[in-house]
Amino acid sequence: MNTTETFPLLDLHMHTTDSDGTDTPEEILRKVKEAGISLFSITDHDTLKGCMTVGKLLAEDDPVFLTGVEFSCQDELGKYHILGYGYDPDAEAVRTLVENGHYNRMVKLKLRLDFLREEFGFVFTEDEVAHLFALNNPGKPHIAHCMVNHGYADSITEAFDLYLNKLSLRYDYLRPEEAIRGILKSYGVPVLAHPAFGNGTQRIRGQALDRRIRRLVDFGLEGVEAFYSGFSDDIRQEVLSCADHYGLYVTAGSDYHGLNKTICLGDTGLDKFSFVPEGLHRFLHDIPFNNR
Repeated sequence: MNTTETFPLLDLHMHTTDSDGTDTPEEILRKVKEAGISLFSITDHDTLKGCMTVGKLLAEDDPVFLTGVEFSCQDELGKYHILGYGYDPDAEAVRTLVENGHYNRMVKLKLRLDFLREEFGFVFTEDEVAHLFALNNPGKPHIAHCMVNHGYADSITEAFDLYLNKLSLRYDYLRPEEAIRGILKSYGVPVLAHPAFGNGTQRIRGQALDRRIRRLVDFGLEGVEAFYSGFSDDIRQEVLSCADHYGLYVTAGSDYHGLNKTICLGDTGLDKFSFVPEGLHRFLHDIPFNNR
């Protein structure tokens, strides 16, 4: 069922400098207000730091804010990004997930730097390496910036496509069921980010998409990100159909990363709809926003 009720502009998927975005939490809050966004969430990768900072900055008349996080997961069937919303930031379960995610990112950072040195002869200064390891949650964009600065790649995209994505990492990854159960134990809502994209480059459609969502529902998944900046109309409708079939919440997010991606705040595709899908209506009704 769909409702004709309308909601203000919202964006529930964005990143700060505490993961792989280029805007500080302070800059994100300012840009959210300038963009006229009324409901928003910070979903940094494997960390709560930026989210907690924004929560402390909020004034009485600021946009409505929802705690968020995004966990990078993998199992035998592929990669997943699991979003968590409305959790208790003091809960042990979500804190454990963050600690494990941080550890995995440090392991991946070392493996990537070793790979670039051994395969391509790319080396960085001691100060640059120390800076990377001092970051809260370093990722491929941070290494890519160093590569561009050294002239090893002409752009961030080239650094990814020609070098960083050539490495097949082997490490003790966080499994999707662990992320889902940890979010639930922290009184949050687990949501599958960009379901049809998997790790960002995959295209998962039809029966493969249904199998993936059904499997995660068995683990306790409660929602899917059906409105996403990179979705075409047919992909969006397919994800919405899955949400209806499994009775899932629906969310909307741009996946804004500042200058690291060509995505604007608020670019979710929701503005193309003349109604609010029932799953999104339920999510916005049920979720405990921080300052509403």
